[in-house]
Amino acid sequence: MNQDLLTRIRALEHQASFLEPAPLLRQQWNQETQLFADEFYDQLEDMPPYVTAENKGEGIKDYPFTETPKELSEILQVIQEHLVNISLNAASGFHFGYVPGGGIFPTALGDYIAAVLNEYAGIFFASPGAVRMENKLLRWMCQMIGYPATALGNLTSGGSIANLIAITTARDQKNIKAEMVKHSVIYLTRQIHHCVQKALRIAGLGEAIIRYIDMDASFKMDTIQLQQQIASDVSQGLNPFLLVGSAGTTDVGAIDPLAAMGTIAQQYDLWFHIDAAYGGFFMLVNDLHPQFRGIELSDSVAIDPHKGFFLSYGLGAILVKDVAALYQSHHYRANYMQDALGDFDELSPADLSPELTKHFRALRMWLPLHLYGLNPFRATLEEKVLLCRYFYEEVQKIGFEVGPFPELSIMIYRYVPSKGSANIFNEKLVKFLQVDGKVFASSTKIEDVFWIRMAVLSFRSHRKHVERCLQRLKEGVAKLMERDRQFS
Repeated sequence: MNQDLLTRIRALEHQASFLEPAPLLRQQWNQETQLFADEFYDQLEDMPPYVTAENKGEGIKDYPFTETPKELSEILQVIQEHLVNISLNAASGFHFGYVPGGGIFPTALGDYIAAVLNEYAGIFFASPGAVRMENKLLRWMCQMIGYPATALGNLTSGGSIANLIAITTARDQKNIKAEMVKHSVIYLTRQIHHCVQKALRIAGLGEAIIRYIDMDASFKMDTIQLQQQIASDVSQGLNPFLLVGSAGTTDVGAIDPLAAMGTIAQQYDLWFHIDAAYGGFFMLVNDLHPQFRGIELSDSVAIDPHKGFFLSYGLGAILVKDVAALYQSHHYRANYMQDALGDFDELSPADLSPELTKHFRALRMWLPLHLYGLNPFRATLEEKVLLCRYFYEEVQKIGFEVGPFPELSIMIYRYVPSKGSANIFNEKLVKFLQVDGKVFASSTKIEDVFWIRMAVLSFRSHRKHVERCLQRLKEGVAKLMERDRQFS
């Protein structure tokens, strides 16, 4: 026996053993981490939602990796100083910009347990429980939107990958080969989320013909023009194959006329995909359910639990009616994985998405769904809609112009001064709010008009948070009028 080899192995084993902390050290790290989290939660209400920090996290960049260990307390201090509260605080109830992330506490517990268990969630053979949990959640969401029991999908990192999976599946199911791309037609509006455009390019459809259908005054697709355009394209020998709608646009929260679009898609044999990443979970509110009529006619739906289900960032979903089409686009067989093949009663997530290595994402949703039940989620979603409508009424009382009445929890508004450019004024007003840091607002531009967005989706946002937003807007207008003569 090679004694030198054994001696070396023993020495390396001793060094490697430090990766398995002893129970007392594990307990200490758990306590320190929990204290860090508790302090963040306890101080959250008083933290500004946006800080224009000068260092922008440079301490993270300058913190060196070393051969020797550091104390967890020191590492957490670096995180506190150079990551927490130095820019946008997406956990804040005063975050009314973009589409706020969630962050309900059980999400963190689910992720912690998932990381401890380290289940390989990509293949049924490796972790039947993890795969059953994912598929259970997907079937529940499919049921929510009215898909048949045979429908399924995949839990993704977010809406971008969800939309990419849907578009790839549509491409293959409609048999769009490379030589056909330039003659194939896709229909959407200019309010569709930009990740759909990105997905089209990644899926090799960048040279396809994209028809931007006009919208009505509420920024919803004009289905009369849609039908006319498809008929025209067919008469010209083109190949219409994909229709993309929105169930809650990012700019204004608009829901396209899904029922009419679904009927047209069936008439012309188009794949009908709906991006409901932001708006889909509002279907849980009984009074809002009629606004989603027709979603069940779609072939695929993207929906983000880290938006409307208030989970932390990193969990989207794609729901697909024709699972065989999804499987055909994404499954692959490798020789080294022959042991994982079998006649199982559940499809593996790795066969339904680009991912093979897959984080055990399901637990971050499954756990809070059981801990809370559905009622608090329904109530929170309805509250956000009503808060947005309350803001819609109140902001007009302090002199603001508004866009369409909010169907969900997003709306647009702007202040039109008596003199000067309204676009410049509102751009300055957004900068005032961001520097002020008491509330966070974001902006958009629609047909060259600069609008401020109100996006109410944080589960921590309540009436008092909206009232502060109104108060800061009122003060911001007064300050800009006072110090900038071009507007007064």
